[in-house]
Amino acid sequence: MAEIDLEWPKKDNRRLLHVVYRVGDLERTIKFYTEALGMKLLRQRDVPEEKYANAFVGFGDEHSHFAVELTYNYGVTSYDVGDGFGHFAIATQDVYKLVEHIRAKGGNITREAGPVQGGTTVIAFVKDPDGYTFALVQRPIVHDPFCQISLRVGDLERAIKFYEKALGLKVVRKVDNPENKYTIAILGYKEEDDATVLELTYNYGVTEYSKGTAYAQIAIGTDDVYKSADVVNLVTQELGGEITLQPGPIPGLNTKVTSFLDPDGWKTALVDNEDFLKELE
Repeated sequence: MAEIDLEWPKKDNRRLLHVVYRVGDLERTIKFYTEALGMKLLRQRDVPEEKYANAFVGFGDEHSHFAVELTYNYGVTSYDVGDGFGHFAIATQDVYKLVEHIRAKGGNITREAGPVQGGTTVIAFVKDPDGYTFALVQRPIVHDPFCQISLRVGDLERAIKFYEKALGLKVVRKVDNPENKYTIAILGYKEEDDATVLELTYNYGVTEYSKGTAYAQIAIGTDDVYKSADVVNLVTQELGGEITLQPGPIPGLNTKVTSFLDPDGWKTALVDNEDFLKELE
């Protein structure tokens, strides 16, 4: 136990790589994400022996940009998003223009563009064909438009401790809103204007959420999945959660991965950085 380097997550070369979730019609979703949201189809594969297909979409090259891994399981046409998933967020220099473009492509606008309550930031909300919510956020400068994943947690301080200790993430912003009875914490490896971040939301008095069957996991790069898993294992003993996949190469791909659940049941996969680059070749 004493040999495990608990500071390793802070020294490691980490970056949020992609988010994985399930969709009922892969081609329909690719069409919406590319035509309405402005993403590009980056890579795609069909694995008939495992009865699934997936596609990676995003706003730029996966070497430097965050991506979405869309998974289609043969014969499954819909999923339950659950009430624990919050939203994904896309940054744009003109929310009003993007909303009108999405509307023209048949998108479901659930909140029209306008300033956030009590503030000046212009936002809007839309839903994709599978019911996932996207927040559109206006920013003067946009590095990677896919800027945020929002998940709800039952104990914010516990969740922050877990992600700091297990993953080396740091709190870049925290906001308490007693009027609307929620607190959010933004965690990232860089400031939120520079890279994709994780937003954790705590709604006063709500300690549990349904995870549904749609959202799968976030993938994060690491230089050593074995050292990383050792740290995660120790942190789960202290704060909760569990390792769900012991570190090692995935059959077929040979990419070294470890995965685990946080104390709220949200899943994260740590992916070997060198192996990930080989996947992109």
